[in-house]
Amino acid sequence: MKSYIFWLLAIVAYLPIQSQNALKGTVTNIDTHEVLPFANIYFPNLEKGGITNENGEFTIYDLPNGSHKMIVSIIGYETYDASITLPVKDNLKIALFPSAIEMEEVILSTPFHKLQRDNVMKVEQKNISDLKSTGAVTLSQGINTISGVETISTGVGIGKPVIRGLSSNRVLVYAQGVRLENQQYGDEHGLGLSDAGVESIEVIKGPASLLYGSDALGGVLYINPEKFAPSNSKSGDINFNYFTNTQGYNTNAGYKSSFNNIKLIFRGSITEHADYKTKDYRVTNSRFKEQDFKVAMGYQETNFNTEFRYNLNTSQLGIPEEVGVQNTSTDPLLPNQNIQNHIFSSKSKLFLEDSSFELNLGYIYNNRKEFEEHHHHDDEDDHDDEDDHDDEDDHDDHEDEEELEAALQMKLKTFNYDLKYKLPKHGRFETIVGVQGMTQTNTNYGEEVLIPNATTNDVGLLATSHIHFETMDLQLGARYDNRIIDVENGINRNFSSFNGAFGIKKDFSDEVTTRVNLATGFRAPNLAELTSDGSHEGTNRYEIGNSNLNNEQNFQVDVAIEYNAPHMELFVNGFYNKVNDYIFLSPKGDIIDDDPVFVYLQNDAKLFGGEVGLHFHPHPLDWLHIENTFETVTGKLQDDSYLPLIPANKLTNTIRVDLKDNWLKKGYAFLKLHTYFEQGNVSDFETTTPSYSLFSAGIGGEFKVFNNIMSLSVSGNNLTNRTYVNHLSRLKPDGIYNMGRNVSFALSYKL
Repeated sequence: MKSYIFWLLAIVAYLPIQSQNALKGTVTNIDTHEVLPFANIYFPNLEKGGITNENGEFTIYDLPNGSHKMIVSIIGYETYDASITLPVKDNLKIALFPSAIEMEEVILSTPFHKLQRDNVMKVEQKNISDLKSTGAVTLSQGINTISGVETISTGVGIGKPVIRGLSSNRVLVYAQGVRLENQQYGDEHGLGLSDAGVESIEVIKGPASLLYGSDALGGVLYINPEKFAPSNSKSGDINFNYFTNTQGYNTNAGYKSSFNNIKLIFRGSITEHADYKTKDYRVTNSRFKEQDFKVAMGYQETNFNTEFRYNLNTSQLGIPEEVGVQNTSTDPLLPNQNIQNHIFSSKSKLFLEDSSFELNLGYIYNNRKEFEEHHHHDDEDDHDDEDDHDDEDDHDDHEDEEELEAALQMKLKTFNYDLKYKLPKHGRFETIVGVQGMTQTNTNYGEEVLIPNATTNDVGLLATSHIHFETMDLQLGARYDNRIIDVENGINRNFSSFNGAFGIKKDFSDEVTTRVNLATGFRAPNLAELTSDGSHEGTNRYEIGNSNLNNEQNFQVDVAIEYNAPHMELFVNGFYNKVNDYIFLSPKGDIIDDDPVFVYLQNDAKLFGGEVGLHFHPHPLDWLHIENTFETVTGKLQDDSYLPLIPANKLTNTIRVDLKDNWLKKGYAFLKLHTYFEQGNVSDFETTTPSYSLFSAGIGGEFKVFNNIMSLSVSGNNLTNRTYVNHLSRLKPDGIYNMGRNVSFALSYKL
């Protein structure tokens, strides 16, 4: 046995020595043959790269043998991608086509790491800098700018993603490469993530159970953390944002360094917001605070790399229920939530001659406390004094609350793993096989028990292949999952499902591409749906679970047509989603503890709709961009009644200009009009939401200060100070408006 271990260690140690390669090349403009300095060279699978020097030359060291995807990108040019088989004897000569279209990024949420134009599955991607430039107060607000994505909100601090009408446990969130588990079944449970240290966000719209298992029935929100610094470099940055509406701010600072084979990242952020303001009043207890800390460490050899990341996010969230006390304190009143979310993750890759292994491990520790008003010994918060002198009293209330025990406290501990093996490429075939799993425990510590103590175990086996042709690509795969839920009160349920997917991408010309994807997905009932029996602050209802619920199983057809010309882009996406045994809440007609009783039922459902978009940048006015998108979704049960919490149809019109000067870099300005149409397709316990339009604008750019880059931007949302209620606002039944006019100021300085 010892001899086997010796030879195994010897082989692993020998691999980096025998397969080190250095790749050299030059990047130029294909029309003028001028060299292109500061172009990005990146190997996404290896997570290695560099930039060209002033002569357009680059050298990337310590690359393993085999075929690897290489991406070359720079603003103002089409992104170049190719598979490079190492070793390469001669220097590469890469010529890029000029383009007014923004450069493409690598898609990380799909297993083959392609540019979107090469991907069979349609994936929407947005850089976090683009989302923040719109003036979004939180990460949840920012994702609303992605076509087909909306947010169920409770004020400003609590938001949940909605993808084509599906949300909560039907949308899976990935952060740091691992699935995020934080009691996401509840509407009043937010993401629990900060946008500090986030690089980009990707959205898979539609069943993704093949890749991710249960809970990806409606789609995946994949949040990519910031990359490590390039080899043998270091950098730092300071960022500050101020928001006039909430008199709130968020600030973060980070430092990253890469030396020899070690890479490090440190980042911390602090956020505080007072109650948000409408045209007529402040929404009492919509205030919130958040502290976030991230650290990452990476180690890289020629044939092996690994990284470890840790994120601690703590938040104190007021739960708004009515319009009362009017002040600008940031200390939450009762009721409120106090949440700690710990995310530990590791990602390791081992590269063999023509194949590779990837192992992702995650541990998520979510500690949720809720404090309720009836546990407070005094009712001084009920007075009607509505001036700013209430700050002192509110601070005293907050101190009193800290002495209380939580009425509701749940600790959710989740360990998950994801092991994939990429087989050697065989002709036109790329194939990946893998195993994924999760072990989760939910434990109660508070006075009230809404969800009982329980243990959940998952395991899934998958295989997927990508088949390449000259003008066509195919992707197909299959997966088997098993989930066991063992509840302390004696309920034991076993759920299993077999799912598959098939997709085709066809290039009819250099400009026209069509994608057709067929996929099945499933979702096992969550603990709330199976076992809940009670009400608590924030739900406004008494929920009764159903231990006899079955799997939700769906089948979706997704069609996407894209037209990409030098100065115009057009896309049309359509989908039809059939969900068998759809689980939903229905009013029973009874009242318990002054709350209406809702029970969980099942019925078949269907959702259909899509998105249409146009991006026009006329020649020779390449600096001018005119963008229009329209999105629609309809959800119905089998009896033709409408599903609840379906977003209203939305039209977005944007005019954006690129501002460039000798001193100003990456400058921009935009005008945007969001039009939400009347939502009259409502469930039995919803009301119609009238139409409204919101106007926003912004300007920003980069320039040098003391030889470092400083970014400044100003943006304004709802500039006409319109009073409105979004159909997905959980404050809508109380007639409470969404946020009024808000102007944000952002500053970033790179050290």
